[in-house]
Amino acid sequence: MNMTPFHTPPHLRTRGLRLAASAGLLALLTGCASSAIDSAPQANAPLPEQYHDWFDGGRAHNLEWMHKQTVKKADKAIAAGNPREAIRLLGLLTDQDFPQAHYELGKLFDQGKALERDPARAARHYAEAVSTPSYILGHASLNLAKLYRAGDGVERNDLLAYHLLRQAIREEVGRDARLMLADLLVEGGEGVKANPERAAALYAKAAEAGQEEALLALAEAHGPDGWLGEDPARAMDYARRYAEGLRKRAAAGETEAMVELAELHAPDGVLGDQPERRLHWLRQAAQAGDEDALSNAGNALLEAGQTRQGLAMLEEAAREGDVDAMTQLGRALTERRPGEARRWLEEATRQGSLDARVALGRLLIDGAGGPADPQRGVALLEEAAQQDDPLALAALGDHYLSGDVTATQPYIAVDYLKRGHELGHPWATQLLGRAYLEGRGVSADPQRAEALLREAADQGQSAALGLLGQAYLEGETLPFHPSRAEELLQAAAEAGETSAMTTLGEAYLAGPLEARPGRGLSLLRQAADQGDGYAMVVLGRAYRKGEGGLPRDLDKAARWLTRAREAGHESAEAAMTRVNRDLGARGNIEALVKAAEAGDPGAMADLGRAFLEGERVQQNRAHARTWLERAAKAGHDGARADLGEMLLDSDPERAMTLLRSAAERGHQGARLTLGRAYLEGGPVAADPEQGVAYLRPAAQAGNPYAALLLGQAYLAGNGVAADPEQAEQWLNQAVKSGDASARANLGRVLLRGEDGVPRDGERGRQLLEQAVDQGHPGAMATLGREYIRGEHLEQDVRRGADYLLQAAEQGHASARLALAKAYLAANGLENASREQALLWLDDVMQGDSSMALQTLHELLSDDEAIQALQAEAQAAAG
Repeated sequence: MNMTPFHTPPHLRTRGLRLAASAGLLALLTGCASSAIDSAPQANAPLPEQYHDWFDGGRAHNLEWMHKQTVKKADKAIAAGNPREAIRLLGLLTDQDFPQAHYELGKLFDQGKALERDPARAARHYAEAVSTPSYILGHASLNLAKLYRAGDGVERNDLLAYHLLRQAIREEVGRDARLMLADLLVEGGEGVKANPERAAALYAKAAEAGQEEALLALAEAHGPDGWLGEDPARAMDYARRYAEGLRKRAAAGETEAMVELAELHAPDGVLGDQPERRLHWLRQAAQAGDEDALSNAGNALLEAGQTRQGLAMLEEAAREGDVDAMTQLGRALTERRPGEARRWLEEATRQGSLDARVALGRLLIDGAGGPADPQRGVALLEEAAQQDDPLALAALGDHYLSGDVTATQPYIAVDYLKRGHELGHPWATQLLGRAYLEGRGVSADPQRAEALLREAADQGQSAALGLLGQAYLEGETLPFHPSRAEELLQAAAEAGETSAMTTLGEAYLAGPLEARPGRGLSLLRQAADQGDGYAMVVLGRAYRKGEGGLPRDLDKAARWLTRAREAGHESAEAAMTRVNRDLGARGNIEALVKAAEAGDPGAMADLGRAFLEGERVQQNRAHARTWLERAAKAGHDGARADLGEMLLDSDPERAMTLLRSAAERGHQGARLTLGRAYLEGGPVAADPEQGVAYLRPAAQAGNPYAALLLGQAYLAGNGVAADPEQAEQWLNQAVKSGDASARANLGRVLLRGEDGVPRDGERGRQLLEQAVDQGHPGAMATLGREYIRGEHLEQDVRRGADYLLQAAEQGHASARLALAKAYLAANGLENASREQALLWLDDVMQGDSSMALQTLHELLSDDEAIQALQAEAQAAAG
């Protein structure tokens, strides 16, 4: 309980001021002059007037001989368990202005041995005791200084504590006063200047007097970051002298000394990190009966990596009823054996452990070690939060922010986190910083977020560095600052934060940081080896895409994504499906089937096309339709377009519905199919104008097939007025893209000078030959006819027949028919059916190609066969 400074009774203050009438003494009291207490005062603020009579000096009033018997009776009453009688007796003496009575009453309320502790009342009695000089002045000053130094029962006041401690030292009351004053002077306080040199002198004097605490203080002062400057040799000398005193006490069986010796060998101990020595002294303390030493030894073993022995020692302490050991054991077993952890935490909670209540609450929310019970888990955390447990407040904030078990409630979360932050819990500070960063439960405040996250990082929360680094990398809430992001993420990664390793590794591979594939790969593998599923996903994606200088390797991508899927990462399945689709595109039909069966619309569409075209699988239109239907229902526009084109001959109404849907969503293939369908008619009613309307935007966007169809429309005046110039313009555009059909069409028109296009025989021939090189059967048939006719090209019947044979081998209908008619004419079978002739042609072409060519050349030695070919060529060209 804190109270405002109290005032000394008027009759005492009046007497004190009368004794302190000199100006020199008043100067001392305001900290502005020397005194017998200290020749170099450290106070830099005046002492309030109401406290002057505590330090006014004067002749001591030693009246103990008059009241000795009453004090003895009060002591007996306390020993007999009757503190009220002691208070009554001592109260009689305080009425007689007896300082010792106030002092004894102060101790009674301060120590709380016989009745409930009341530091405020203790302080009032100590103040009365120091207001009158007596032989207990130093003792009362020391006890009152302790209360003011700690703010215990009174408002903390370093200035008063400073003067009271100097007074206690002057009265030579013992060792505590000198040590306390040294502690105060190390860093100073409100109204008191720091004076490390004076503090060191006080510690040294105390050390000479054999005070062990002073030796420890000097060892720490000369240690790393010590306030006297680092001096390893002096620090070790003081530490060893301190340890020697402890060893003597330990040899006498003092367990407290054994525990202190163990702490000297802790990682932050002044004798350095020596796990074996620390464990030795903790075991000694445990064997000597220290209830906490056994559990401390177990924790030390865990820290040293001796897990089995550490758990065994904690369990031994827990079975002996050590509630703290139960809690520590439960925490240690949470990841290893969560069911057993839950049982120990339940028992520790039943026995009143606040820490166990918090740990158990978190287990119940997560569902570790048994069925999840978030309602009870939250209730346990809230019970602890009501007692201002900072970890419980942080855990509740995390629970209400994450929404993993229940719906998120960010405003409630932030309330808990603010309380946890005010109580100094670094995790709460980190979570609160993240809330301000993301604007969850509070308005987004980048400056406040950064300040909180840096504060959390300074308190050991390395994840806060990662959050800051990621924010600078994303450049959304905080400004984009890649070098700062890299620095922060690197620091977090070096501290072991796997999420920071993953973020930094991904940035090195995929950007925005400068590509460092080797470093990125190393960080991601390190995070993956520590179980980070997202790192595995990033590795899988990187190998799939060949990012950051990594070679594209679908097999490695599949291996990493399989690991991510086994680790349970939510995005692994989708990433693996994309890899399977890519493997399918490379010919692995099994992988493509897996991707399609996993529901990937693109894979379903690819599989449908494979069945439709007979690629890597046996052609099966029924299977093709099934997969294209599934892909179309999943929203895949390409599948709608393919399915629509497939159904044009069998279900034109549905086909047009699918094609229009895909075209409206911007699918170019669907627009081309619709344009061609409306131009040509057939399965649907011809509507050339609408066909041209579908084709024109695609042609203008550079699509060669659309340009070809549009050019043909302008040649024929189909849907538009015939316009040879525009026809040639669009056909030329298609030709520039390398389209074989465009070369065949434009080549034919230029060679013959058809449809109003000026003849350009040489360019026409070149375009047709280029189309032939691309395997276009129409170009082969055109050249074959033209060489046979000899009208636009120099006649060469054999060469023309060769071109016709090539076209016929690719199934070109008119070329097949021309060869069949030549056969009929040469063999006097004009009355034979067309089917018989085509069957003969199939028999010839199914054999060796050189044999087919020889047979054709023999056939062409017959004049009637040549005339039949020429007539057919003339009819086709006309």
